[in-house]
Amino acid sequence: MNSATVRNLLVRGMLAGLAAGVLALVVAYLLGEPSVDSAIGFEEAHAPAHGHEVELVSRSLQSTAGLATGVLIYGISFGGIAALAYCFALGRVGRFSARATALLLSGTALLAVYVVPFLKYPANPPSVGDPDTIGKRTTLYFLMMVLSVLLAVGATILGKRLAPRLGTWYATVSAVAAFAVLIGLAYEFLPVINEVPGDFPATLLWRFRLSALAIQTVLWGGFGLVFGELAERMLNPRPATVPSGRSVPAAN
Repeated sequence: MNSATVRNLLVRGMLAGLAAGVLALVVAYLLGEPSVDSAIGFEEAHAPAHGHEVELVSRSLQSTAGLATGVLIYGISFGGIAALAYCFALGRVGRFSARATALLLSGTALLAVYVVPFLKYPANPPSVGDPDTIGKRTTLYFLMMVLSVLLAVGATILGKRLAPRLGTWYATVSAVAAFAVLIGLAYEFLPVINEVPGDFPATLLWRFRLSALAIQTVLWGGFGLVFGELAERMLNPRPATVPSGRSVPAAN
């Protein structure tokens, strides 16, 4: 793939990431922010009394302009990175079309980068978690994410090597099974973190985590659909059609 094609796909990836970010922003505002507000209210109700503290950034600004800035910048950034990964994966993961490759890549990335680490170390709302352990929790989460990504890459390589001997179906099943077993071992041996207060509302915790998962699903799914369409049109342009009633001039 030449540099011009990579550059054009990179630009389209960033645009698709922006579009997906807009979709995720709507979900974050409608589903995520009410849970955050409820969690902040719980924290304030159970915090010891202190003097009035001046907020550097108001909550209303955080939930509007701050949220939009963070989500859209994240969408553009991950869109560019995903487009570069797409350039490498296209034609190497199987005989898939440009659209199918984009959807396969986004689905696999959602699973490896977010869902697998999320199941081990799920997102927590404000008021949940000890501030003294935030460094440890962050390190463990990123360790789980790196392991998941590396194992996903390894499973893809394993599947391609087994395909000539086992066939595509059995090679895929074997690779997925190996990935699941190794992820299960990682779940077993990595430390468990449970810092949810005993009196924290279970329904609120569930809504917050469900909204966090929904935001990422919309973000990655939206990117796969938009970028797949843009990549398909660029890599496989439709032939020009001749208007009805006109004849194509014969070549001399």
